[in-house]
Amino acid sequence: MNNDVLRIAGREFRSRLIIGTGKYKSFQEMALAHEASGAEMVTVAVRRVNLTDRSKESLLDYIDRKKYFILPNTAGCYNGDEAIRTARLAREVGLSNWIKLEVIGDEKTLFPDNFELVRATEVLVKEGFVVLPYTNDDLISARRLIDAGAAAVMPLGAPIGSGLGIQNPANICILREMITSVPLIVDAGVGTASDATVAMELGADAVLMNTGIAGAQEPILMAQAMRHAVIAGRQAYLAGRMKKKLYAAASSPLEGVVR
Repeated sequence: MNNDVLRIAGREFRSRLIIGTGKYKSFQEMALAHEASGAEMVTVAVRRVNLTDRSKESLLDYIDRKKYFILPNTAGCYNGDEAIRTARLAREVGLSNWIKLEVIGDEKTLFPDNFELVRATEVLVKEGFVVLPYTNDDLISARRLIDAGAAAVMPLGAPIGSGLGIQNPANICILREMITSVPLIVDAGVGTASDATVAMELGADAVLMNTGIAGAQEPILMAQAMRHAVIAGRQAYLAGRMKKKLYAAASSPLEGVVR
């Protein structure tokens, strides 16, 4: 396990948990949750951060960039052009040339617009961005994003902020089997530690979450739980679970037992 690292676009991360920065009661609580989670990468919504007036408090003031890698995201963008402009802004102000690409297609469900997502990925990759697109759990869309140059694919486990957990484990299994060239990161829908463990046991390379931690009654404690859940799920996946059986099988072999 010491050599089990997450590699994205040539960069290595020890933690397979990526967490967000929104919905916390305070920036101080956010910082404590980040520390408790053990995460090395945090995602920041570019359009919701004060990037210009440095005299005012910003969540960026509470992120130690020597400890955490900042992954800007294009949350709140409803077409490819908006997302492209937002990614360019993030790079121009010095956040990163990495971008978690979100192009929302429906305001109520927050499901992604995969057509615009592929188009925006193609543009940004040509401009030198490392693109990590949030998409649905569809193999064909994932393949098109990889063909467009995506450095990872990030299928949703359930609608953003729903906390429903992994709603379509079969699709995640299919994606895991068919996608080997880039990391598979489950993004959205994780509500508690068992959801994160399931995602990892299905073969996800990492899990990204925000509301599951920030929306908990005790966010710092939940951040610790998510940290352990991701580790446990990864270990279980690598270990390989026992085969399921319809009937009982004695835990202790009966061979040689004197009756």
